[in-house]
Amino acid sequence: MTIAPVPRIGIIVVAAGSGTRLGAGAPKGFVGIDGHTILRHALERVFDAPAAQVVVVAPPGREGDALSEALEAAGDRRDLVTVVPGGATRQASVQAGLSALWADVEIVLVHDAARALTPPEVFARVIEAIESGRAAAIPVLPVVDTIKRVDGAEIVGGVDRSELSAAQTPQGFQREVLDAAYRDATADFTDDAALVADAGHPVAAVPGHPLAFKITTADDLDRARSVVADRPIAPTSARIEHDAAIPRVGLGTDVHAFGGVGALWLAGLEWPGEQALSGHSDGDAVAHAIVDALLAAAGLGDIGTHFGTDHPEYAGAHADVFLARTLGLLGEAGWRVGNVSVQVQANRPRFAARRSEAEATLSAALGGAPVSVSATTTDGLGFTGRGEGVAAFAMALVVKA
Repeated sequence: MTIAPVPRIGIIVVAAGSGTRLGAGAPKGFVGIDGHTILRHALERVFDAPAAQVVVVAPPGREGDALSEALEAAGDRRDLVTVVPGGATRQASVQAGLSALWADVEIVLVHDAARALTPPEVFARVIEAIESGRAAAIPVLPVVDTIKRVDGAEIVGGVDRSELSAAQTPQGFQREVLDAAYRDATADFTDDAALVADAGHPVAAVPGHPLAFKITTADDLDRARSVVADRPIAPTSARIEHDAAIPRVGLGTDVHAFGGVGALWLAGLEWPGEQALSGHSDGDAVAHAIVDALLAAAGLGDIGTHFGTDHPEYAGAHADVFLARTLGLLGEAGWRVGNVSVQVQANRPRFAARRSEAEATLSAALGGAPVSVSATTTDGLGFTGRGEGVAAFAMALVVKA
């Protein structure tokens, strides 16, 4: 068996920003451009660059979402993906990424996910500069607008734009240079090149690219969407063309055993007098199957990715929390719920008297999307037939928002 060499290059993708100026109601990296998020587009281009360990720095609490995006983009390079939570500042976030790099990494690129459309050749140019012996290198574009110095409402002078360039990312460094600069930093800098320059190292300039613009405002997002409409990314799995407007269907299942503490919660309802199900949250197999089906339909991973035991904030949470968060994930990725159908397999509780109530509760949690619930038994067969627990099977349809 041939073992792939460990990459000498590490790319830190900084996606921990809040996106306040974008005004999209979600962390910037998880705002949709088309059927994919800003982060997914950035990662598609990162993985088209030379092979590297890719460390995604995500907003705290969104590591699972970032991992889903990274694994989808990575294809057969999934073993090169690492995800870590970011810090309170950009500099702290990059430091978190540096700490996650493997010991074999010698060249580090730091890339803003907000520059989601940066072509792979820009990464190659930065890497080439570092491999040639430069301590640091950044892509730049010439400033084409006339620049003026302003004092209040008055123009007080001009600036020679021949001496100016607009900095982009990825910014590349010899690892020992960047590690030392971060270790000795005494102030926050606007980018990593400024930090390295402050430590006394020259920074080389390589040609940037117009598509490496930063998505900061709503106008920037519109520009990105216009570009992507002409150059959509292909699906990672299968890599076949498809019409993004076609509805997508997902399948979800969940099983929980009786034996939990407290009341039984199922289909978003409390069932007084019934034995509780065990689980990390409330054990609501119906709601969890729906979540799995919706995430599968939208290509956003599974319930374990977003709500697993590594997410303590969901311990004891009920259906409304799970479904509202799932609805948000779909919306951020450009999808809305068409309808959901779920079947419960259990001896107890008896659903007939509360079926309409369950459907209304689940539908409300999904923003009014229609939900149908059916229930059956297995005629005494299997663990549900023996009364040991509950199984649920869901189908969901999602459409472009």
